Amino acid sequence: MNLNQLRIFYMAAKRGNLSLAAEDLFITQPAVTKGIQRLQEHYEIKLVNRIGKKLVLTDAGEVVFEIAEKIFDLEKHAEESIREFRQRKKGRIRIHASESFGAYYLPSIMNPFSKSNPLLKISVNILPTEQVIENIADLKCDLGFISYPLEHKKILIREVLEDQLVLIVPPDHPFGSRKHLKPSDLAGQTMIVHERKSAPQQVLRRYSQ
Repeated sequence: MNLNQLRIFYMAAKRGNLSLAAEDLFITQPAVTKGIQRLQEHYEIKLVNRIGKKLVLTDAGEVVFEIAEKIFDLEKHAEESIREFRQRKKGRIRIHASESFGAYYLPSIMNPFSKSNPLLKISVNILPTEQVIENIADLKCDLGFISYPLEHKKILIREVLEDQLVLIVPPDHPFGSRKHLKPSDLAGQTMIVHERKSAPQQVLRRYSQ
């Protein structure tokens, strides 16, 4: 089916007038008439009757008009969806984040973003930093947040925030009365830290060496 001819027929039937349809389509009235004639000739069936300047649909014309209306409603919906995707109002964002960032910082970023972009579907996976890097390089996610910088030739890394580590001790601990500590003071101390290879543990290891 020639969609251009169908559109001409649809607009003419919707407006009930050839001249008005021509104005809406930005073509001449003879072009509207010709388009309807070719559609009818192709399917060898009468779709409209002219009574003066008014167009009246035949039974076949009413059926074709209903189908055409659905087609062009879908076309309009498709254009609106594409426009929303281009404007980043609709779509899907896959985010992978390290445990520390994903648990403590990401919610405060994503909650207001989700509220202002309700049509965007956002999925978040919490993974080790090394896995986040691999998934970004393999295009398994759109955006990644890691806890410490790692070099990778396929990835561009930008710092978004700095964290501050605080040492907590019981009131009777020798460190409790001191305002400053040297790296060597941590040697031999028993500490509870994050899991192995985590950013806090790496920072403490570098600090105490």
